[in-house]
Amino acid sequence: MNSMAVPQQYRKTSIETSSPEKLLLMLYGGAINFLNQALAGLEARDYERVNKMLTKSQAIIDELMASLNMEYEISQRLWPLYDYFLRRLVEANVKKEREPIEEVLGMMTDLQECWSQAVASLKTGEQRLERLNVEG
Repeated sequence: MNSMAVPQQYRKTSIETSSPEKLLLMLYGGAINFLNQALAGLEARDYERVNKMLTKSQAIIDELMASLNMEYEISQRLWPLYDYFLRRLVEANVKKEREPIEEVLGMMTDLQECWSQAVASLKTGEQRLERLNVEG
């Protein structure tokens, strides 16, 4: 196995063995990372990099949209928000503007924090339930 294959295999294994909650946080983290790289590309006037990073961010948002279960109210609320993110990133890419990227980045960061807190709360609840089952 070559030296490039090791990190790729590790990443693949990490994704395949992660819980849905962790995968969600990983997707948000990836989008946030790519948006930051797009902003750095704008700063450097490296428009090819900007395009590549915005396209990667859009692919992640597409994946987030595809994973929504529309039977839940939260999904019905997230769909138009994700759609808005996509439109703003297309606008940022066409016009090579910072503001739409910064706007989406801020909202994605807030959402990631909310999901992170929800996951932590869920784990705390599961731990309490386990203690009740063991002690009760």
